[in-house]
Amino acid sequence: MYLKRELSPSLTRYKGLHFASRYRQKSAHRYKTIVGVGGNVGDVKRRFEHLFHCLKKDKRVELIETSNILKNPPFGYVDQGDFLNCVIVLRVSMQPMVFLDYLMRLEKKFARKRSFANAPRTLDLDIIFFENRVIRTPRLFLPHPHWFERESVVIPLSEVSV
Repeated sequence: MYLKRELSPSLTRYKGLHFASRYRQKSAHRYKTIVGVGGNVGDVKRRFEHLFHCLKKDKRVELIETSNILKNPPFGYVDQGDFLNCVIVLRVSMQPMVFLDYLMRLEKKFARKRSFANAPRTLDLDIIFFENRVIRTPRLFLPHPHWFERESVVIPLSEVSV
C-alpha cells in the first residue's frame, strides 16, 4: 500500500512500506553512495520492492535510507509514459567501477534493455554520488553530471540525509 500526495499537476509522491525509510547501520562497509532509481515499464513499484529485497539480502551492500517514490514526466525522449524515481543511500565495500558493474548486472536481472538514450526502461540505476569522489571516464562520471537539473533526483534527494 502506498500513500499518495500530489505535489503539482505533473508530480506525485508515493510513500510505501520500504520507501521513505531509514535503517540502522550494522556493518563496516567503507563507502557511502547515493543511487538514483527509476523506471517506467511494467509494474515499477513492485520492481522497486524486489530491488529493495535484493539489496537487503546482498552482503556487499548495506541499505541506509530510501526516499519517497516520485512520479514525474519523462525528459529527453518525451513520447513515453511517466517515470517513477527515488534515491537510495547505501554503504558498500566496492570501488566505484566495481559498484557500477554491480548496478548494471542488477539492471540486467530486472530485464533492462538499452535501445537508445532516454528510452523507456524497466529499471535504471545511476550512481549520483560516491563518497566525495570526482571521476571522469567514458564509463563513469561522478558526481552524476546532471543530477541538479532533474526533479527526479533533486526532490527525492531532499528527503534523505546526505
